[in-house]
Amino acid sequence: MSTKVSTTATAPPPARAPGWHPAPKRAAATILIILLAVAVVMVILYAWSLPPFVSSTESTQNAYVRGRTAAIAPQVSGYVVEVAVKDYEQVRAGQVLVRIDDRIYRARVEQARANLAAQRAALANSEQARASRSAGLQAQTAGLANARAQLLRAKADMARIDDLVRDGSVSIRERDQTLAALAQAEAQVRQADAAGEIARQDIRTVDVGKGGLEAQAEAAQAQLKLAEIDLDNAVIRAPEPGQIGEVGVRLGQYVTNGTQLLSLVPAERWVIANYKEAQTARMAPGQKASISVDALGGAELAGVVQTISPAAGSEFAVLKPDNATGNFVKVPQRIGVRIVIDPGQPLAQRLRPGMSVEARVDTRRQK
Repeated sequence: MSTKVSTTATAPPPARAPGWHPAPKRAAATILIILLAVAVVMVILYAWSLPPFVSSTESTQNAYVRGRTAAIAPQVSGYVVEVAVKDYEQVRAGQVLVRIDDRIYRARVEQARANLAAQRAALANSEQARASRSAGLQAQTAGLANARAQLLRAKADMARIDDLVRDGSVSIRERDQTLAALAQAEAQVRQADAAGEIARQDIRTVDVGKGGLEAQAEAAQAQLKLAEIDLDNAVIRAPEPGQIGEVGVRLGQYVTNGTQLLSLVPAERWVIANYKEAQTARMAPGQKASISVDALGGAELAGVVQTISPAAGSEFAVLKPDNATGNFVKVPQRIGVRIVIDPGQPLAQRLRPGMSVEARVDTRRQK
């Protein structure tokens, strides 16, 4: 019995190349990687506003809503007898806010009126005195005329007596009597002239006194006006329409003039956006702007650049920074830009001074 042994031939393994290389990738994968790299670069350029993504819109988060705040303070002192408003209440111009006890000021008004009446009476008395002095001057003028007439008659008599004495018709005694009458007439003329001068000086005295009385009457009128102003200031009214802040005054409190009682915020609003100085290179009044308000859920409001600050914010600081040191680091300064809100936007009524906003200004064109 024979056994057959079969031998199976084995093929030798293929020869390996001297250096190993990975299998080549497909072209689509290469293109995808390149596109992803380009996209990442573009996003970075866009985020940093680098060419070709240089934006004409300048934005900042350092922006706040601003508004006027009127401080309401009394001009007179006294006890508060009425507080007519509450916190955050809307008021109209001229509405009563606070009343101060005015009894003292009413008494002062009455006193000033009485003083004015007394000064006017004194002035009227002065006018009457002048009229009386004027009548006296007229009487003295008439007396002077009479004295001069008597003097003329005495001179004529004296002339006739002299002629009669020379021819012996009249005695020396009668001549002396006539001469005495002439001297008396001359004295009466001088006396009447002096009396007239006294009457004229009396009128001047009355006129000078009248000027003083007129000044006193004007002073009394001014005192009455001041008293009436104080009385009117005892009622504190709203100078303009707006919304009341927190009311700090209480009923029965004694307040002095100049003490702030409450604040009034009018409806006018605007935005102060503090931009870096480099951002204001192309800004100008009239350019369109927009703001997004955090308190309104990011709602946007349109506006326009009204004006740009004349100096950096550091120039208005009480303590200015001192850069005169050995190690200097350039710090970009902030320039304030005032943005006014366009009218007719309902959400603008909900803006409150102090709110944070994000401001954007389109520097390409003006409104």
